[in-house]
Amino acid sequence: MPSEFRLRLAAARLRRGGIIAYPTEGVFGLGCNPLDRESVLRLLALKQRPTAKGLVLIAAEFTQLEPYLDIPTELMRNRVLATWPGPVTWIIPAADWVPAWLTGEHAGLAVRVTAHPVAAALCLAFGRPIVSTSANPSGLPPARTALSVRKYFRDGSVMIVPGQLGELRGPTAMYDASTGVRLR
Repeated sequence: MPSEFRLRLAAARLRRGGIIAYPTEGVFGLGCNPLDRESVLRLLALKQRPTAKGLVLIAAEFTQLEPYLDIPTELMRNRVLATWPGPVTWIIPAADWVPAWLTGEHAGLAVRVTAHPVAAALCLAFGRPIVSTSANPSGLPPARTALSVRKYFRDGSVMIVPGQLGELRGPTAMYDASTGVRLR
């Protein structure tokens, strides 16, 4: 687990529009402030990922994500909350104010309340959700070590937060909250 000082540095970097890489349940993630359009666009450019695909937000607790979502039924809410905190990402209808740079061409937003101690601590230090997309250029394998992150992003634009990955061997499972159907 990184020190409180490291966590505060990472949160400060997010507040200033920076991009960080950090361990998650199965791979290193790239993150930024989801409400800072320029940061999100820089992150997408680093990954060479089109904005149409949308992004995942992670949080330490559901209350951090709730303003971003429009959960229409108690059944959907219960389905989602039964898996959190944990390594399950859900596509949930987005609140009408959520920017297109997060949802892409979709009506839903991909979200997760993480149980990973470093990822959760980053969200708590930042005070809100952060973007979480695999730390790799599109088409290449997701980074599973800090060294891999450094090799992918050699220009120094990404601050690496140290820590161990969780027990998954790849990205988290993703489900559609409306249907319960697994998407990955």
